[in-house]
Amino acid sequence: MRLPRVSPRAYRGLTLAALVLLVTIVVTGALVRLTESGLGCSDWPNCNKQEFIDVSTWHARIEQLNRLFTGLVMVAVIAAVLGSLLREPRRRDLVWLSVSLVVGVIGQAIVGGVVVLTHLHPAAVQQHFLLSMALLAAALTLHRRAALPDGERRVVVVSRTTFWSGWLIAALGAAAVVTGTVVTGTGPHSGSHGGDPVRRWGFTIESVARVHGITVMVLLLTVVVVSWRTWRTPDRRVLEEPLTALIVIGLLQASVGYIQYFNGVPVTLVGIHVFFACLVWLAVVNVVLRLREGRPASIGNG
Repeated sequence: MRLPRVSPRAYRGLTLAALVLLVTIVVTGALVRLTESGLGCSDWPNCNKQEFIDVSTWHARIEQLNRLFTGLVMVAVIAAVLGSLLREPRRRDLVWLSVSLVVGVIGQAIVGGVVVLTHLHPAAVQQHFLLSMALLAAALTLHRRAALPDGERRVVVVSRTTFWSGWLIAALGAAAVVTGTVVTGTGPHSGSHGGDPVRRWGFTIESVARVHGITVMVLLLTVVVVSWRTWRTPDRRVLEEPLTALIVIGLLQASVGYIQYFNGVPVTLVGIHVFFACLVWLAVVNVVLRLREGRPASIGNG
């Protein structure tokens, strides 16, 4: 019996679903912490030593729902793998990228277990979030690659300065993400609702927030400078759209960050901040992807 084939358009829909769900689970994971439900389940993979699933308390229900949502994400990434194998024509790059999502989600489940077993140690929580960012980068790459025409792709040609400027933006974006996780590990929202105290980093929140804020400002200033420098060059055709998107999303994220800081870090704004952090990181990755993707237009070496 001949297996059904998946069209390129349908496969792109599968990759978009996987990307959206991966962003969603980052936000729901943050909500677990912000509702102080990080230890709602005290064990892993069981909820506790007595039961695999326990919904007897509010915190346990929230943590359990987040774990179950991970199963939905796994279904989505497995569908991306199967879709890549059934896609017509099959492309090796899409197969390997989709497989990396499955490996990453499995890794996330393991790291999530470490987070619980180490009693929400900030280093484990940081690794949990950073692995999520790596997954988002892979998912966006898969989605963008799925949109490219099949066959040999033309290489984007931009000036050497523009090329390295794009990677500088990527490095600053990664630094902003890392410093943001340090703020999280220092701040008041540990994820625990009581009982034994949860370890936090011994920094002052003012210091780490200042470092994070400066990193974000340097990132945005760099993006503005690169946008201005490429405005009257052929490179503008490659980077105008992704740089503009990054500036807009970055300014929104910075605004939310400052508002939450000066208002006592309310949980609602922290949740919004986490969502925008995902969007900023995706916008950063999009800049790099635009430098690497084939485009039909001929772009000079400038």
